[in-house]
Amino acid sequence: MSGLIGDAEFDHELLAGLALSIGASVVWWLDLDEDRLGWMPGLDVVIGVPGADSGTVRAALADLVAPLTVAARSAPAWQDFELEQPLETPAGTRRLQFRARVSTRGSAPALVGVVADVTRRHTQQQQLTDLADRYRLLVDLSPDAIVVHESGRIVYANPAAVRFVRALSDGEILGRLITDFVHPASQQEMLRRIAKLSEPGATSDPAEAVLVRFDGGTTDIESVSVRTTWEGRPAFQVIMRDVTEQKAAAAALRYQAALAAHVSDALIATTASGVVTSWNPSAENVYGHLAADAIGRPIALLVGAALDPSAILDAGGVVQAEHRRSGGETLAVRVSVARMDDGYVLICADETARRRAEHRFTAVVDAIEEGVLVVGATGLVESVNPAAERILGVNAREAIGEFASSTELHDEAGRPIPLDLFPSAITRATGRPQHGRIVRAPRPDGGHVWLSLSVRALSQDGTLPTATVLSFTDITERRMIDTRLEHEATHDALTGLSNRTVTINRLSPPARSHRSGLTAVLFIDLDKFKVINDSLGHSAGDEVLRIVGSRLSLSARRGDVVGRLGGDEFTVIAYGVTGQDEATSLADHIRAEMNRPITVDGRQLHVDASVGIVLAEPGDPRDGADLLRDADLAMYQAKTRGRGRIAFFDVELRDRIQRRLQLEQDLRMAPLNDELWLAYQPIVDLRTDRRTAVEGLLRWTHPRYGLIFPGEFITLAEESDLINIVGAHMLHTAAREIAEQAPDLQLTVNLSARELDDPWLVSAIRNATYKAGLTPGSLCLEITESALMRDPALAARTLSSLRDLGVRLAIDDFGTGHSSLAQLLTLPLDTLKIDRSFTAGLGRSDEATAIVTSIIAMAHAVDLTVIAEGVEQPEQLEILRALGCDQAQGYHLGRPAPLAEL
Repeated sequence: MSGLIGDAEFDHELLAGLALSIGASVVWWLDLDEDRLGWMPGLDVVIGVPGADSGTVRAALADLVAPLTVAARSAPAWQDFELEQPLETPAGTRRLQFRARVSTRGSAPALVGVVADVTRRHTQQQQLTDLADRYRLLVDLSPDAIVVHESGRIVYANPAAVRFVRALSDGEILGRLITDFVHPASQQEMLRRIAKLSEPGATSDPAEAVLVRFDGGTTDIESVSVRTTWEGRPAFQVIMRDVTEQKAAAAALRYQAALAAHVSDALIATTASGVVTSWNPSAENVYGHLAADAIGRPIALLVGAALDPSAILDAGGVVQAEHRRSGGETLAVRVSVARMDDGYVLICADETARRRAEHRFTAVVDAIEEGVLVVGATGLVESVNPAAERILGVNAREAIGEFASSTELHDEAGRPIPLDLFPSAITRATGRPQHGRIVRAPRPDGGHVWLSLSVRALSQDGTLPTATVLSFTDITERRMIDTRLEHEATHDALTGLSNRTVTINRLSPPARSHRSGLTAVLFIDLDKFKVINDSLGHSAGDEVLRIVGSRLSLSARRGDVVGRLGGDEFTVIAYGVTGQDEATSLADHIRAEMNRPITVDGRQLHVDASVGIVLAEPGDPRDGADLLRDADLAMYQAKTRGRGRIAFFDVELRDRIQRRLQLEQDLRMAPLNDELWLAYQPIVDLRTDRRTAVEGLLRWTHPRYGLIFPGEFITLAEESDLINIVGAHMLHTAAREIAEQAPDLQLTVNLSARELDDPWLVSAIRNATYKAGLTPGSLCLEITESALMRDPALAARTLSSLRDLGVRLAIDDFGTGHSSLAQLLTLPLDTLKIDRSFTAGLGRSDEATAIVTSIIAMAHAVDLTVIAEGVEQPEQLEILRALGCDQAQGYHLGRPAPLAEL
């Protein structure tokens, strides 16, 4: 390579290779030891000093490559350098790129480089940068949401996208899955669209989707997806436009179009000259012309009558007209007109049916049996139908024009009604309707008529005063019937005495408040009346009740209330009683009257009664029902003492009853409230003195009354049908506790008579043992002798089913019932328990010892195990052991206790 200029020399081959390797033709060279520069021709032009001498070129080049010179002096051989320098020229700023390499080829280290003018390339890069900035600004300011997602995750979101999903910033969006913001109903279609974009630059068709926002709402969008790249990886750019308002507007247009298409009135548009431009389906139905035939024709020809829209507008915009259908039928039409820029819009409402209905309504009003008056806003009668003429006894021609208030009205109590309180006056003044007002009106013939009157306002715009329509029916006859029915409703049909309702009302605190002294309530129940009724028949029983009622009325004092409560129960309410002595005297007098013989069908009958008495002071807060209830309780107490007795109600009796009712109610919730628990009493084998079984005994710790004895709440459970609920709870609890804490012991539980009758007993026991994990053979059910004898056949079937289940069976309290020994021996029993009453006599009574000996011998003869109950003394235990008794239980062997303390 020749033509190197400057004060340096260098290997020409190396310079040529360097120039070829970097695609440049202008090369320069620097001797690092002696600072000598050399360069190829043309460098002066490149570095901005064309035609300059060597000194000027050297100075300019040295200044431009000075940073490279400093760096090259400490760099190793063959290290490459690159430097871009701006160059100010009269034509503007240029940019030069210097690329150099440290070389040791030759005698001294040198820096060999090339220089190239990169002004154009730099300008292009700057233009690209400016373009990118403008594009980013355009994206940031775009009202459309723009996001980029790569591998399903969002890597870019513009501000509009942040607003679309109601986010606080793009930080809440970036990194999230794109599907997090797409409604599930739109996801499958979105994924299908982007799956088709397999080539870079591929674009999907616009499609609608639903966007899910951070606030839980949704936004309807139209989106376009473009296949692109992000940091060299395939990605998708999505451009979204909010079309919510657009869809709402489209829906509104559809609604308006549907409204016009489905409105019941004919909707017609015309030009200013009356030519039809629009004809909706209702217009087709009303006039019988299809829209295709109607459009373009004069409207007068289509409606069969002259129709000038401008004249209708001058007349107020609404007129009544008579039009014709295409077939010639006459139509009654209400025409409304509105002006448009290029014509008119007409609404033609077909009122033909309404007009006919009005005529028919008038005919109906004239034909109905109900009286109808129309009273104007001034109170004058405007219309009277024939029924009103007949009911009121007036002539329509004479009544019309008269004031409605000229007729005097009375209320149900017979008091005159003031004019301003007339039903029609109230409605005219307030607009409020009056319904079912009962009034009495005079007739011209001197009589009167009872009316059930209703009034309604005729004005629809709420203006006052208002015209009214009065409708009424003649209820004079019904009032007479009601009076009779009222007596029947308050008196007993058989005896004519006051019934229960009247009795309760007469015992109410207000009814007693004005009475002096005590009020005595006598609750009277006939003794053995059922025998009379069943033996002589109901007719004889009714006659007895009528005679008793008559005698009660005669024996009661003046002012007392005598009533029949139902059946053979009567009551006497005696006001002003001084105390128990007077009440007792009255009850004795009543009983004496009732004890007199009663002759029915030639038979002489004697009737007595049990009487319960309650004394109430004037301030007693009890109502009539409560007093009757307390008197009934006292009567029941009298019957328990023997028939024909008298008993007074007291607080103690009420407390007992209230406690019983409270206990019954609380017992229903006791299993759920964990108030019921089990105590276990050991059963000991007398041959080994080992405990082989325990009997589960139910206990109840009441939150208010404390420990309730089983004798009280078990009896209550049996009488109130709660025994099955309580028994099931006991069985489940006992089975679970034994299975968990003492699986080697046999469990014995009692079964009541009502439980034995339960058809679900077997399945309940199966479920309880299975759920607890207790084998049925570890359970022994004790049934009392009396329970078995209630229905021996049913008991035998139930016991057989229990035996098939594997449960062991025992008869409890043996010897205390009245059973057939033969029947007992045929039952599938395993164990016989000797009643404690026999065990208590051991050692003190030879008869008791003989009975126990016989029971043991009999039981062993049929292979039954014998358990003696109630062992409380050591000598009793020794006697039982000597007699061969198998097992025993009692306080001497162990008191009942929780299983953990046993």
